[in-house]
Amino acid sequence: MSTRPAEEQSDGGDLTRGRHETQEERADRRWTELMQEIRVAQTGVQILFGFLLTVVFAPRFSDLSDTDRAIYVVTVSLGAAATGALIGPVSFHRIVAGRRIKPQTVVWASRLTFVGLVLLLATLTSALLLVLRVATDDGFVPWLVAGLVAWYLLCWYVLPLWVRRRYTSGD
Repeated sequence: MSTRPAEEQSDGGDLTRGRHETQEERADRRWTELMQEIRVAQTGVQILFGFLLTVVFAPRFSDLSDTDRAIYVVTVSLGAAATGALIGPVSFHRIVAGRRIKPQTVVWASRLTFVGLVLLLATLTSALLLVLRVATDDGFVPWLVAGLVAWYLLCWYVLPLWVRRRYTSGD
């Protein structure tokens, strides 16, 4: 049994005193964590993007309205941009590796990942709009897509920001 007070005990380290790691150790840890996060997002965006690239070859594609084709072009473009942003940190690391700037690399890779997640959200929104428009003619499609986007926003941004604000001192 630990003799530390409850507020100091955490799976994430000592909350009152922080981790005892050098700037380089912290950068290494943050890089490893970031790469694990990117693996999840990359897999999803690459599967979605690969599927989107095949849609144009489907026989029914020629039957799409001009609006649906425009939504498709936007969706594929967003998917390509999301893929680029989420793969970007790997290339970034490879180009700057060995230059002793890992803390800065982690910051920039984190920014690329955040942009990639925003673009992934936009890609999913656009893809949902297209698929649901093709699947049904009902007027509830924009409402359904808006509800799903609200769900994504809650899960991806609102809840994490709320937890961050509630349990940290503003890091």
